[in-house]
Order: sequence, then structure tokens, then C-alpha cells
Amino acid sequence: MTIVTEPVDRAGEQRARLTVADGRVLEVYLTGWQTTPDDAPVLVHHHGTPGCGRLSQVLRAGAATLGLRVISPTRPGYGGSTRRPGRDVAAVADDVRQVLDALGVTRAVVTGESGGGPHALATAALLPDRCPAVATLAGVGPHGVPELDFTAGMGQDNIEEFGAARDGETTLRPYLDDQRVQLAGVSAETIAQGLASLLPPVDRALVTGAMADDIVSAFTEALAPGVDGWLDDDLAFVRPWGFDLAALRSARVFIWQGDQDLMVPAAHGRWLCRAIPGAQPRLSPDDGHLSIAHTRLAQVLGELLAALG
Repeated sequence: MTIVTEPVDRAGEQRARLTVADGRVLEVYLTGWQTTPDDAPVLVHHHGTPGCGRLSQVLRAGAATLGLRVISPTRPGYGGSTRRPGRDVAAVADDVRQVLDALGVTRAVVTGESGGGPHALATAALLPDRCPAVATLAGVGPHGVPELDFTAGMGQDNIEEFGAARDGETTLRPYLDDQRVQLAGVSAETIAQGLASLLPPVDRALVTGAMADDIVSAFTEALAPGVDGWLDDDLAFVRPWGFDLAALRSARVFIWQGDQDLMVPAAHGRWLCRAIPGAQPRLSPDDGHLSIAHTRLAQVLGELLAALG
């Protein structure tokens, strides 16, 4: 398989396209590959929901400081990635394997933010020989499991969204279509207001300047082809993930979660810490959904690199 790259408008970043084994096109963002040595450590990053592979400015800067090469796939149905209807969370692992093979990468650490959290766990669980460590940041827990009330503590927008997801595609698609129209009308100046039910004060204070620009750009690019990626993510979250969390016993697992989070409440992180063998909790009473990645990134990446050796 051949991966075809093209530069984008930020230094050190490339957009790549890989035709995977089933004929789909997978869009992948590559950051730091032109500016670091060929043996520099590799990070695979899984974006949130909705989202695309283009990295935030904070993550780009953190990776550059540590000399990391970053692979950030856009999940099927978002941006330039062909839809894969009916995909479960586990399906992401084979896509990552094919990207690693195409780039000649044998080992990588993994991160996932929000809706990317389960996909990061799947990558490490199903590629144990290649992914020795994984960190989730405000990652979603599984639906329908004992001792986790999935929507308890979420903001109203997420309660409505996952309620629609439980009802299935016929209810969820029109809901997301309406949300897409509303998001198309927001700007960096108004995005905090648009997400008001989901932002505690610690997160609202961050949604300005570069972070606001990143959020709006990610939404715009991810949803340009429609809501298929968002819909398939949400449906995958309320169904079985397709892999056993016990398979993570061979990896170092770090679970980062903030008590102030209104998108993915802290109970999700606590449940994952109990369910994953050897998981190391990184639970912060002062952080929300956005601040956990913004303020803790250096420690997140440092722990992963130490695990990579």
C-alpha cells in the first residue's frame, strides 16, 4: 500500500491519503515527519467526536517540544475519510495497523481525546505488539455496563444526543443534521455560547483565541461531507465496543479525567480505571473536558514516552 501526502497550510504538517485493504480512502494527518529524525518516537492520536485528524495547536506544540512524529487518522465518514457504515470501536485498530505498515512504523504510543478515548484503547488492546502505552483524555466509557450511568452528569446537549443514539439512526440522523446546521453558524467568537450546556467555567475560560479557532476549524472540516462520521461514532458508543478491555493488561494505560467535565463526566474515567487491569488513574478535581488536555499535556506525553523507552 502507498500513502500519498500533500502539505497543508501549517509548517511541519501534511495531509495523507491511504487506500486501505477494503478500498476505502483513509485521511491521515502527519505532523513532525519532515522536521524530526526517522527514528523519532511516534504518537498515534485519535480525535474527538465530532472531529478530524488535524491536530490542535496545543498538541502540535507539545509534540514538537518532545520531538515526536504524530499520526492522526480521520475516522471513517469525517472529512476526507470514506464512510464505513456499521463500524464498531474495534474497527479502528486495523485502520491504524495499515497506516503504521505504510509508514514503516513498528511501535507507537497512543492517545485519544473524548470520543477518541475508546478508539485509543481499542488500538492498544488489538495491536499489543506495536502499542505499549495508551492515554485517554476525558475518554468515553462503555454504554450499558453495570455501575456506569452513561449520561448522568452530562450537559443537556449530550443527554439529548445520546438519547437519540439509543433510539437508532432514524432518530439520530435528523438530530445531528440539525446540530450540523447550528454549528455551521458559529464562529470562534460565539462557539462558547453554542456549547454553553457542556462547558463548566474552567473550560469556558479556555474557549477563546487559538483554542476557539481550533474547535471551529475541526467541526467545519469534519462535517463538510455531512454527519455520517458523527452518526457512526455515536452509534458505536452505545453498542458493544468489539474488544475486551482485559486485553489491555499488556499495555501501560493512563486514564485522565476531570471532575468538572460536563461532556464526559468523571464517572466514565473512574469506571475505566476499575475495569482495565493495571490502569493508572489521573483524575483531576479541578479540570473539565477541555482543560484536562490543555493543561496536562506535557505530563501525558512524558509518561507515554517513558513507557515507550
